[in-house]
Amino acid sequence: MRTRVAHFSLLLVILLCWQGQSYGATEAQEPINIAVVGKTKNDSFYQQSHKGCQRFARDYPNVHCIYDGADDYQDVRTQVLIVKELIRKGIDGLLISTTDSQFLVDGALKLAAKHAIPVITFDSDLLSEHESYRLAYVGTNNFDFGKALGEEAKRFKVEPQQHICLQSGHQTTPNLNQRIAGVRYALSGQSTKRLSGENGWVEHYRCPLFTFGRRADALDQLVTMMKYPDPPIFLAVAGFAQFNPDYITRMAQFKSLIAEKKRVIISADTENSQLKALQRGLSVTNIGQKPFEMGRLGAELLHQFIMRGTVPAQSHYFLDFHYCNKGNSDTCTTNH
Repeated sequence: MRTRVAHFSLLLVILLCWQGQSYGATEAQEPINIAVVGKTKNDSFYQQSHKGCQRFARDYPNVHCIYDGADDYQDVRTQVLIVKELIRKGIDGLLISTTDSQFLVDGALKLAAKHAIPVITFDSDLLSEHESYRLAYVGTNNFDFGKALGEEAKRFKVEPQQHICLQSGHQTTPNLNQRIAGVRYALSGQSTKRLSGENGWVEHYRCPLFTFGRRADALDQLVTMMKYPDPPIFLAVAGFAQFNPDYITRMAQFKSLIAEKKRVIISADTENSQLKALQRGLSVTNIGQKPFEMGRLGAELLHQFIMRGTVPAQSHYFLDFHYCNKGNSDTCTTNH
């Protein structure tokens, strides 16, 4: 109840400030700058979201999509610094994927609210206690997404006590933690603690592995696990290792073992580099999202608010996801 009251109060403040500012007298004349900020900038997933924003802007020539983010890995401080700099330069709306909810709110989103800049989160939402600092979330239901990844893992259970290794990014990232919770729920019926034998599932003692979005570290972690004589099922809750340009080369040594299901790699996301790995038999299953639509719809919701003060009808806009394997990798999704 307190969260809803706070959410309504902040919306009211932003609306009042918005009405007193000149965001744009006409849609045809005044420029509207929408910033798209992912967790990392050199990530094709977030680049697709930027293209989604640009697709929306094709129908509104005064809309400009600005793309930014931490250059190489998930750096909570860099994300905040980038948002503050964008606010200083003058943006009219912010579409952002959350790396650390508390840090982002304290470091940048309170400032955005002060400047009456509306915020839509995509891919990774703020924590529930911080939802008053954004208008809506556009993206995957991450708990359900984690459940889907977990259900996929069940197909490869071969031991009474099956070991599994989860790979994530940053320990504080909301969407990744929700996916881990979903995986654990699918496998054990609970989502709050490590798997320790429930329904015959045990998390490997070295896991979860955290990559901080560093592709070299992510691939090293995966290769290390695959070299174990009896490795766990490897389940990545985002692309991580498969975004590394060396993935195919370094994983080729395990191709026959993957074909025999003696090595099982399940990963979130279905970017082009990941589909190429699937086609070569260097992954088993990928479950993908819709980053392009996240950017397009997020930009549309921001535009409606900026131009007309229209508050999003929903707090969460959940998009569906899709399944890719070696057999359907050519048709399972469209990347932009």
